[in-house]
Amino acid sequence: MLLCGFDSSGAGAGSSDGRDDIVKSANLIYAGSKSSVCFSDKFLATVGKESNITADSRFTPVKLAATELFDYPFAIMTGEGAFTLLEQERQNLKSYLKRGGFLLASAGCSSVDWDRSFRREFKQILPDKKLKKIALDHALFKTIYDIKTIRLKNGGTTQLEGLEIDGRIVLIYSAEGLNDTPNVKGCCCCGGNEIKNCHEINANVFAYCLTH
Repeated sequence: MLLCGFDSSGAGAGSSDGRDDIVKSANLIYAGSKSSVCFSDKFLATVGKESNITADSRFTPVKLAATELFDYPFAIMTGEGAFTLLEQERQNLKSYLKRGGFLLASAGCSSVDWDRSFRREFKQILPDKKLKKIALDHALFKTIYDIKTIRLKNGGTTQLEGLEIDGRIVLIYSAEGLNDTPNVKGCCCCGGNEIKNCHEINANVFAYCLTH
């Protein structure tokens, strides 16, 4: 089975115990050593309960510059503060997305510096592509939950952004934050304007990746 449109010649969806039906998710280590423990993986269990997708219930830390990245059809990238990717990381991420990998990216705690760095890096990695707002009538918002609004913690609403390659969404991004920190022990949003219904959105994004 091809997952997230992934090129089966260089990537797999199997688990470390040899089961090929378990979808693995990577928590990217980037800019050498940056990563995040403050992105809840609780939505993975929800996907398992509410669909026929069997997902590993935990993220696996994976270096963006490593070949192991291509064993994971779904990855998250998050953090706070400014960063600069290494050249090998840029090359790997470009190849990952073009070969069918899917990235869910989020500025932790609505970090403005992280958002700026992320947008700058993607202009270098895919200069001919642009992040675009995703309308709420898109199929992505109807896979598991019927999501009609994207609510912010401090009030108001927002939209997600997406990036397409060859007509397929390969990246979902939120500058406000999809980390779902209330479900991570020892983490908080620290004054940022995190998306309030991020658990449902993350479950939908994961299911969409696996079915489109």
